[in-house]
Amino acid sequence: MVDFKDRVAVVTGAGGGLGRRHALLLAERGAAVVVNDLGGSVDGTGQASSAADGVVEEIKANGGAAVAEYSSVATPDGGAAIVQKALDEFGRVDVVINNAGILRDKAFHNMEVDQITAVLDVHLRGAFYVTRAAWPHLREQGYGRVVMTSSASGVIGNFGQANYGAAKMGMVGLVNVLKLEGAKYNIKVNGIAPIAVTRMTEELLGAFGITAEQFGPALVSPAVAYLASEECDLTGEIWSVGGGSVSRFFVGLTDGYFKHPIAEGEISIEDVAAHLDDIRATDDYLIPTSNQDEFQKLGVKFAG
Repeated sequence: MVDFKDRVAVVTGAGGGLGRRHALLLAERGAAVVVNDLGGSVDGTGQASSAADGVVEEIKANGGAAVAEYSSVATPDGGAAIVQKALDEFGRVDVVINNAGILRDKAFHNMEVDQITAVLDVHLRGAFYVTRAAWPHLREQGYGRVVMTSSASGVIGNFGQANYGAAKMGMVGLVNVLKLEGAKYNIKVNGIAPIAVTRMTEELLGAFGITAEQFGPALVSPAVAYLASEECDLTGEIWSVGGGSVSRFFVGLTDGYFKHPIAEGEISIEDVAAHLDDIRATDDYLIPTSNQDEFQKLGVKFAG
């Protein structure tokens, strides 16, 4: 049985929706949980303590250990305060689940600068600030699990969410770097792209006829909990999770077209135009885990 005995987890944006379910499940399996939530509206405005407090009360009522924390993830001081709460209350931090988020959707031609910066601040910079504060402690103890909440809106795109999609794909980049930097310290860093009906997504998903019964937050949390557990030995994964389904998103590099720059001469614009099918063909591809894999692929071409 997967459990979190003696582990301390930080869950941001845990006052409702996905974060609440993550916190409840981790606590049920033995983790002490820092329930962080600013308590603002979907667009990030406002502040209240009731959301985080309510989840802490639920956890304690079920015999678990939890403490509320109300800082914004969108500042370095906020990120540091969230992690410090775990250290002050429970003496350590083992798990970081970056879940906090806001929405300010708008078609790109109508999007204002404040709608861009606010979303980037919470999603991408927020994940950076909280993880950065926890990172030295994870390294020192030789153990850590970090889960980023990305989105299909970033991985494959969604109309009207240029700010959100850019932030979410930025989190994939953060996963890809931290998986390498954390490897020797037994820090596993993974991400999810959830499909769940929450107050942030109910209007969007409702337009597609998706219901909370079919795609509730509780159907996402088990995959998150696995990635946050000691049993998980994977790192650098991005999983699409929702509605009872768990699938892997991955970056694939096609075999492509190659023209040896010394033996055959420099590649031309016309070469590219003439070999689009070769460049885009997906029947033969590799899944690179770092830029070194890409160079190794090219090395084989040069050697051949």
